[in-house]
Amino acid sequence: MSNDTRIGVDVAKAVFELAISDRPGHVTRRERLPRGQFLAFIAQQPQATVVMEACGSAHHWGRKIQGLGHRIVLLPPHHVRPYIRRNKTDRTDAKGILEASRNEDIRAVPVKTVGQQVLTSLHRLRSGWMRERTARLNALRGLLRELGVFIPMGAREVVPLVWSLIEDADSELPEALRSIFAEACREIREIEARVKQVERQLEATAEQLPAVEYLRTIPGIGLLIATALVAFIGDIRRFPSGRHFASYLGLTPREYSSGLKRNLGRISKRGDGYLRTLLIHGARSVLVHARKQQPDRLREWGTSSPRLTCTTRPRWLSPTSWPGSFGPSGTTNGHSP
Repeated sequence: MSNDTRIGVDVAKAVFELAISDRPGHVTRRERLPRGQFLAFIAQQPQATVVMEACGSAHHWGRKIQGLGHRIVLLPPHHVRPYIRRNKTDRTDAKGILEASRNEDIRAVPVKTVGQQVLTSLHRLRSGWMRERTARLNALRGLLRELGVFIPMGAREVVPLVWSLIEDADSELPEALRSIFAEACREIREIEARVKQVERQLEATAEQLPAVEYLRTIPGIGLLIATALVAFIGDIRRFPSGRHFASYLGLTPREYSSGLKRNLGRISKRGDGYLRTLLIHGARSVLVHARKQQPDRLREWGTSSPRLTCTTRPRWLSPTSWPGSFGPSGTTNGHSP
């Protein structure tokens, strides 16, 4: 095999489908291997470019293959799908991966380190538990509303009020629900304890990462955003400019243009939704507290726009309304930082 040899790998749980190609559009060899024989087969091959989709366990295999001296390329799965013709099978998937790897417009996904995957795992667990906590709180709110008990706004108000109803023998809470609601409250407290444990682990890990400490000096960026950026982005220098990074996050306008007509709409939301959500909440926090803190150029710019000084209408704080961003008409609002 020459230096242009590429090995397309369709990763699965138990069986891997391989397609080896020495020139575009031609597959010279196919292999279907159990998971246990995959690395042994790759180790026997001359140096080549191994291409996989950036799916589950792909980063693990990517690190192993790099250790064997091969070049690894991970492709976004949604960019590989158009190259799969006819029915979807393991064979067509491997061939589609090969063809997609020769398209220079498709940017490869960097292989994550073990440290990055530790941080991503912590973030995934925390976000999952936060969703469970919200679901339990909403369930208690809804069930009590049906019984004529209305809980004030705020997640902190739910559990104390429910406990007070359970402990009050004269409350209108039915006896059959008291023990069940008590168990729900205990479950919420357990979830909150898990979230705190994850945050403590993130804090301990962040102390060993200089990039996290540097990011936390930026207004609006705290522990969660800083560790998420390091975990999901990795080396920020792979983006030529801040505009490229904004495009990666989906904070650029959706475009539908043809001929002499150029139409720019709302943000595309095509990037990582988790990162985008964290950054939007961080920006909202800076704008809400801008007048309460020592003013600087950033906060003065943020509060100078009349559309951003309204704290009772959070919808104005969406990225499409920030100064210098594109609105639905495709034009800027005339301000720049």
